[in-house]
Amino acid sequence: MPEKTDIQISGVSLNFIPIKTRVPLKFGSETLNSVTCARVQVEVNKKDGTKSFGWGETPLSVQWVWPSSLSYQERLDSLLAFCEILCADFHSFRDFGHALELGHTFVFERMPIKLSEFNSVFRDSKEPMPWLAALVCASAFDLSLHDAYGMANEIPTYQTYNSSFLNSDLSNFIEPVDKNNFSFENKTPADFLVHDLPNEIPVWHLVGGLDPLNQSELSGNEPKDGYPQDLRGWIERDGLKCLKIKLRGNDSKWDYNRLVNVGKIGCELGIEFLSADFNCTVTDPEYVNEILDQLKINYLTIWDKVLYVEQPFPYDLEKTRIDVRSVVERKPLFMDESAHDWKHVRMGLNLGWNGVALKTCKTQTGALLSLCWARAHGMQIMVQDLTNPMLAQISHVLLGFHAGTIMGVESNGMQFYPDASKNEAKVHPGVYQRREGVLDLSTIRGPGFGYRKNLID
Repeated sequence: MPEKTDIQISGVSLNFIPIKTRVPLKFGSETLNSVTCARVQVEVNKKDGTKSFGWGETPLSVQWVWPSSLSYQERLDSLLAFCEILCADFHSFRDFGHALELGHTFVFERMPIKLSEFNSVFRDSKEPMPWLAALVCASAFDLSLHDAYGMANEIPTYQTYNSSFLNSDLSNFIEPVDKNNFSFENKTPADFLVHDLPNEIPVWHLVGGLDPLNQSELSGNEPKDGYPQDLRGWIERDGLKCLKIKLRGNDSKWDYNRLVNVGKIGCELGIEFLSADFNCTVTDPEYVNEILDQLKINYLTIWDKVLYVEQPFPYDLEKTRIDVRSVVERKPLFMDESAHDWKHVRMGLNLGWNGVALKTCKTQTGALLSLCWARAHGMQIMVQDLTNPMLAQISHVLLGFHAGTIMGVESNGMQFYPDASKNEAKVHPGVYQRREGVLDLSTIRGPGFGYRKNLID
C-alpha cells in the first residue's frame, strides 16, 4: 500500500511576501514591525506518473529565531539567502516516500550539511545563523510536502500518519528514554494524535509588552482601522477566555505588575486562563518563583488562572543547563524556543520541564515527532503561534486541533496584521476571526491541509 501512495518532488517555487504590522510586537529586547513570509509551492508525482501540488508558508520572524546584536537587515538577508539554498536542494531531492519520511531526510539529514556550508562560506567569520533560524527557513518546504502528500492521495493529511500510508514506524525517527519500558516500534503519529474533534477550538490572545491594556493607556497614535486598540476592547469583541502575557524576564517589578494588571482585567471580564511568557531572558529559577509566590500570596484568584509558564530560560539548553524543578512545583513549565526537536525535548525533560509548546514553523515533521515523544513520556502539549497569517495560519491551527493541547491554540495574526489574510478569510472566516473565545475550523476540509487554495484569490 505505501509504495502506491509515495510521492517524489518534481518541482518547487519559492516566493517572499512582505507584511507590515498594524501595531508593533515586542520580542525580548527587539520589536517587530514587519515580517517576510516564505511561501513554497511544491509539485510532486507518484510512481504512476500522476502529479499534484502542495503549499507551505512560514513567517521568517527574525527577532524570534535569531536574537542578536546584528542588524535586522543582515539577519533577514541571511534567512532569505538560506531559503534560496534550501529551495535548490529541495528541488534536487528525488527520493520517494511519505511526507514525514521525506521531510525527516530533508530537515534532519540534508539541511544540517547545508547550514554548515552556509555558515562557513556565506557567513564566513561572522556570527553563524542558528539552528532555529534554519528550521524556520525549512518549514515552508516541509509543510508543502505534507500538504502535497494529502493532495496526491486525495485525503486530509492528518489521516495519513498511520501504517496504511507510512513505510516506517516511529522507531526509525525517535527513541525513548528507556527502551526496556517503552518502544516506538509499530507505533505511528496517529497513536498520539486526537481525532474525531468538534469544529471549534479555544483560542489564546497575546498580550504584548507594548500593548495598551485600557483606553487610559492609549497614546493617540494607534491605527484607527476598526480593530480594537486595547486589551479590554479585544476581550469584549472576541469573547476571549485565554490570555498569554509577554513579560520581560529581566525586570521583576514590571513583570509582577504586568501579571497583576492583566489579571485584574481578566478577572473582571471573564478570562478563564492566563499564561506567563518570560521571553527566554531569565537565568535563575528564583526570578520566576518569587513572582509566582508573590502572586499567590497577594492575588490568589489571578494565580489560580495561570495555567502554565512558558520558556523563561535561554534557548540553548546545552549551554545553560538550568534545573527547573522548583518552577514546575508551582506551575507547569513549557519549553518553546528550546524545543527544536525531540532530542531537545528529551534534554528538557531531564532538567525538569514537564511541557512542550509546538510550532509548525519548526517544521511539521519536527513538530509531529516532538509531539509523539513528549506524549509518550507524559509531557503536556501546547501549540503556540508565530503570528501566522495567510496559509500559515491553517497548518498552525490544524496542529493545535490534533495535538491534544492543555488548552486550545494561540492565534494572534488577527491582532498584528489581520488585513494580510483577507483573501483567505473569505474562504475560512472562522479561522481568521476569534468569536466567543474560539476559532471555527469547519471550513478546513478536503485533501491535504484543507486550504482549498483554488478558492482563495
